[in-house]
Amino acid sequence: MVDHDHPELSVSRQCALLGLPRTTLYYRPTPVPASTLRIMARINALYLEDPCSGSRRMVDYLAREGIPISRDRARNLMRRMGLRAIYRKPRTTIPGDPAERFPCLVDLDAVTAVDQVWATDITYIPLQKGFLYLVAIVDLFSRNILSWKLSNSLDTEFCLDALEMALEGGRRPEIFHSDQGCQFTSGDFVASGTYQGSCPLGVLS
Repeated sequence: MVDHDHPELSVSRQCALLGLPRTTLYYRPTPVPASTLRIMARINALYLEDPCSGSRRMVDYLAREGIPISRDRARNLMRRMGLRAIYRKPRTTIPGDPAERFPCLVDLDAVTAVDQVWATDITYIPLQKGFLYLVAIVDLFSRNILSWKLSNSLDTEFCLDALEMALEGGRRPEIFHSDQGCQFTSGDFVASGTYQGSCPLGVLS
């Protein structure tokens, strides 16, 4: 958008007209240090072995492997990776605002046909140079993956994209099942045109 060789407008003037801070022109994203990526990879592997481990237990696991790390850093890295200890608590998911709430409509024993129930969830994928988030939509009867989408942030947009991809072939589920994450209970997701005249949205209570 900014032309560094513009014959009449200076770079400063172009930035002012665009409402763009000039410093952003020269900003270069800082890659995640290799040492941090190695720690994140170990946290991910340890979490897969023990998904009930929180930041306190993760610090102990890493210390046994000779990786000194503070609890604050472990907590920040786990939050960045979207990892949370699985344990019984009053509220497992805090939806965004505004958000819709729906009852759980899924009875796995009663799922007997294709397109009766679709389900979706988000997971974290570690990479050599960082990480990505994956959302997938699956038919619970056939276990077929109907669509998937990758993103470097936990926004609602890539979940909407996956939903639209799953609906492109004209198929519609009777029930669409998800957790109460803010991506799925957000106004944008619920108000998406793909739901108009379509199926109810089943959400885990």
